[in-house]
Amino acid sequence: MGTDSRAARALLARARTLHLQTGNLLNWGRLRKKCPSTHSEELRDCIQKTLNEWSSQISSDLVREFPDVLECTVAHAVEKINPDEREEMKVSAKLFIVGANSSSATRNAVDMACSVLGIAQLDSVIIASPPTEDGVNLSLEHLQPYWEELENLVQNKKIVAIGTSDLDKTQLEQLYQWAQVKPNSNQVNLASCCVMPPDLTAFAKQFDIQLLTHNDPKELLSEASFQEALQESIPGSQAHEWVPLWLLRYSVIVKSRGIIKSKGYILQAKRRGS
Repeated sequence: MGTDSRAARALLARARTLHLQTGNLLNWGRLRKKCPSTHSEELRDCIQKTLNEWSSQISSDLVREFPDVLECTVAHAVEKINPDEREEMKVSAKLFIVGANSSSATRNAVDMACSVLGIAQLDSVIIASPPTEDGVNLSLEHLQPYWEELENLVQNKKIVAIGTSDLDKTQLEQLYQWAQVKPNSNQVNLASCCVMPPDLTAFAKQFDIQLLTHNDPKELLSEASFQEALQESIPGSQAHEWVPLWLLRYSVIVKSRGIIKSKGYILQAKRRGS
């Protein structure tokens, strides 16, 4: 690991952007932890294993190039969708905004997911509620710039349907009334409310919004947890300089059988000040 870490440290010291993609986790084999207890544990494990695999495969050519953008992946797990099978698959994604203050993060994430999977369009994208300052409740203004970018992606046929996560009835109603492209779904975390709130259920039924459930934590990936994973995988990498901007989790399901064919994570991080 010593030589691997030296090469990885050298590349990270020069790069400005890091793209990390796990490939299809179902192809990980020996890398995959059998039963991660939480989504956060699974994600942290995926980040560390991906960084470890990438650092062990660094070529001398890459070190000589010192690219601005590092593409960290588990090469043997990368799996594009067969074009002949595309109509049989439903490709869904959930986007988590972490440290991005630009709506272009939404477009970057969707473009990268399409590229990774070798497709032109995602069937659905749900955006997790973007982070707010401590003590500040999520408002329509927080969500608007990201939703406008999602609407553009729908209009440009990069996404079929878009949805939200953890909006209460008032928040969902405000978004619905303002939006040009209406949300077709809203995820509810039953760990926080046990049953669907009646007012939310009634509103969703009236406007044909599908209510889904999820068990993601409020903060699936934080700046600190990403930096800890980076530091543990590549010691001495100046991990505190790297900030995750967004995380996208995708799944590819065979429509007729409901079987997961592929799932994985894609993440973008930037060096501070770059």
